[in-house]
Amino acid sequence: MAEVDVRLDRVTKRFHDVVAVDDLSLDVRRGEFFSLLGPSGCGKTTTLRMIGGFEEATSGKIFLAGTDVTGLPPYRRNVNTVFQNYALFPHLSVYENVAFGLRRRRVASGEIRHQVGSMLELVELPGYEARRPSQLSGGQQQRVALARALINHPQVLLLDEPLGALDLKLRKQMQIELKRIQTEVGITFIYVTHDQEEAMTMSDRIAVMRGGHIEQLGAPEELYERPGTAFVAGFLGVSNLLDGDVAEVDGDYSSVRLTGGTLLRAPRPAVNGARRVQVGVRPEKLRVVPISDGSAAGSGDLNTIEGTILDASYIGVSTQYLVETRDGQRLTVYSQNLETSGAGEALADGQQVRLTWKPQHTFVIGQTDDPTAQGALNA
Repeated sequence: MAEVDVRLDRVTKRFHDVVAVDDLSLDVRRGEFFSLLGPSGCGKTTTLRMIGGFEEATSGKIFLAGTDVTGLPPYRRNVNTVFQNYALFPHLSVYENVAFGLRRRRVASGEIRHQVGSMLELVELPGYEARRPSQLSGGQQQRVALARALINHPQVLLLDEPLGALDLKLRKQMQIELKRIQTEVGITFIYVTHDQEEAMTMSDRIAVMRGGHIEQLGAPEELYERPGTAFVAGFLGVSNLLDGDVAEVDGDYSSVRLTGGTLLRAPRPAVNGARRVQVGVRPEKLRVVPISDGSAAGSGDLNTIEGTILDASYIGVSTQYLVETRDGQRLTVYSQNLETSGAGEALADGQQVRLTWKPQHTFVIGQTDDPTAQGALNA
């Protein structure tokens, strides 16, 4: 089992009457790229700042590599932080910015030259030693900030939305670069972001946060394919949720009867019996065909719902359909445009269609009176 680099044990942070982080426990494994993901105000940045020592926990304990660092200031914790604004020294060259931590530790000049050179190679900035931060692009500044943080070989690197100031194209490029760098150096990264695509692209595991709690923790594929709550399902991309009741459980699958009477098959929920649930399916898992097409009758092996197209939007790689089912629920469908003249193949508004998908692409979420208390029913 992998060693734990960061452990939070029932950590709470209050700002006067506001509880920013509420009784949070978490283990981050050594060498993993771990992301804290959630909307503004969910507690992710406060959690990161407590790990770094910039905020003091109201209660609970924080461990780094097994050592209790709860009351220690930042400079006594073996962590470094990269912020969104990079915080480079504007009057120093790239070389001196990266060498800053080594000079404070009185490392020999020859060793500094070697380490700075190696670090600039790692972040693909050799030859930029003499430049000042003002002479660099945003992406280059971010690489310098990374090199400066990594050259001290911290136990853990904390990253607080470091790509937030970059444009979309550069942000996507830097996502790949960040993961490459983390893999090469093998240091534990804890990354804070509100961007689900960013977290999914880079992370080994993600903790989705809401209201100071971890709503669900897991690998990106697990969170996307088997979300445990309606919040996670909606935050990690578009999700279609349909209300129903568990009607029957048979082996690894269960039958769920929707509000309008349609019977669907879904992976077996952990709680059996006629309990209110929500059945979910991602838009790209759905196949949409006109009901007039005789081949569209479907199969007993597929889930099937009929409805009417309210809107069809051509968005390049796919066409997005908004379909209203016969019992008034609305589903989003992404249909990939495979033909070169894909726009001409689009189904028309008002057309009667049949939606089909595989039962294994369905997920089930428990419904309670309190939406914040919804729990996963997936086994």
